Amino acid sequence: MSETNKESPAAAGDFTAADEPFALFAQWLGEAEGREPNDPNAMALATVDPEGLPNVRMVLLKGVDGADATHRGFVFYTNLESAKGRELAATSKAALCFHWKSLRRQVRVRGLVSAVSGAEADAYYATRARGSRLGAWASAQSRPLESRFALEKAVAATTARYPIGEIPRPPHWSGFRIVPLEIEFWHDRPFRLHDRLVFRRADPGKPWEKQRLYP
Repeated sequence: MSETNKESPAAAGDFTAADEPFALFAQWLGEAEGREPNDPNAMALATVDPEGLPNVRMVLLKGVDGADATHRGFVFYTNLESAKGRELAATSKAALCFHWKSLRRQVRVRGLVSAVSGAEADAYYATRARGSRLGAWASAQSRPLESRFALEKAVAATTARYPIGEIPRPPHWSGFRIVPLEIEFWHDRPFRLHDRLVFRRADPGKPWEKQRLYP
């Protein structure tokens, strides 16, 4: 991050006065949607493989919701047979990081992972572009691919299978919800004297505890 003494354009307001994290996250995401040039809902997803080696990749946030207020979480969708799908199912724990460079802000999330319901997955799948729905059937995500032609052949075969009408959701394609136990907000300030605020709770049913951190 920059060590400039120029104040960030997003420096107005004391976000450390926030009482709970979800409203603050919604505010920051909304501001990112107005300023980030590409994919303001992009987030780095960190998992751990069976050998204990960390894995990280970018995915897209598709909602911040849940069955009730205590189990609200960050929702995304993927191939359940992919590396991340298998790792999430095995450990039921994950971490996220949002970085909005234009706002000089970052949000880190750590928490517990659960599968979304079939109805939720069906509803989101129905909103995807037709090509993306076909791709969900055609791609054996994370598995070895002999050539680009093999992928295009699989897409063509899937298109022939579903030439018109609805394309059902593949059984291997669904979503996960990360219910946070910790959410940290970071905001760039001059000379690396940044603002950091963390919310923590022992489990989803417990109240949040708030603490300011040294940069």
